[in-house]
Amino acid sequence: MKHGFVKVAAMTPKIKVADPIYNAKEICNGIEEATSKGAKIIAFPELCLTGYTCNDLFLQELLLAKAREGLHIVTEATAGKDALIFVGLPLEKDHKLYNVAAVLQDGEVLAFIPKKYIPAYAEFYEARHFTPGNGVPETYYYEGEEVPFGTNILFESDAIDGLVVGCEICEDIWVPDSPGIYHALAGATVMVNLSASNETVGKDSYREMLVKSTSAKLIAAYIYSSAGEGESTQDLVFGGHNIIAENGTVLKQAKRFEPENVYADIDIHRLRHERRRMNTYEENLQDGQD
Repeated sequence: MKHGFVKVAAMTPKIKVADPIYNAKEICNGIEEATSKGAKIIAFPELCLTGYTCNDLFLQELLLAKAREGLHIVTEATAGKDALIFVGLPLEKDHKLYNVAAVLQDGEVLAFIPKKYIPAYAEFYEARHFTPGNGVPETYYYEGEEVPFGTNILFESDAIDGLVVGCEICEDIWVPDSPGIYHALAGATVMVNLSASNETVGKDSYREMLVKSTSAKLIAAYIYSSAGEGESTQDLVFGGHNIIAENGTVLKQAKRFEPENVYADIDIHRLRHERRRMNTYEENLQDGQD
């Protein structure tokens, strides 16, 4: 990371539905690829440890246990790596099931970020399985360690001034009052989104516009990683539409239906400059704190 630039990656591993151990190995391969290319922020899709399309298998004890085992495998694979890595999985807390991003670095789980907005319209019925995430972080005990659990968690790096990372999960970006707004106002310059956004007619153009406009409005970088090959196609079709945008410009995006991990260099100093230049950004921050 030099001169304010940080390399980031949006990854889509080829998974097998309801096979967390296989998927963990594929994710580990992705981590090796991304870190070898110098990526310091790496995002994998929503629920990628199990697959998004597990349906009622999400309620099965065995799948949840294997997902935790898969997470352990992936966490160990991050030992010695300074990259900030986001991996999706289902996680039980207080007898409720959450759709979360596990945030990993150097062999540790730093936090669990739960999805806040759970869709239950059109072709989506996540509310059948998952509970909306809490905002204020709570303590979750994972393998004997206290790990923060909540949407309002940011990750700050001392390698580059102003490199602060927030996380959303799929539907969170599609709602009017997204968590990313508050992450940005709290200082986040990079947003990560773990997604399983399916393909319908025209949705790819809308999705690209949404990511571009969100990055522009927030004066931030946006890393959008989406599900692809290996997901069940009985109800939904996934194209692996990965997108990396910075302040309204798409730096890189994957071709749909062609397995492609995408990389880009984010200019953190430019983002900080733009926020300093736009006086209304600071005014909006003050309004949000009133």
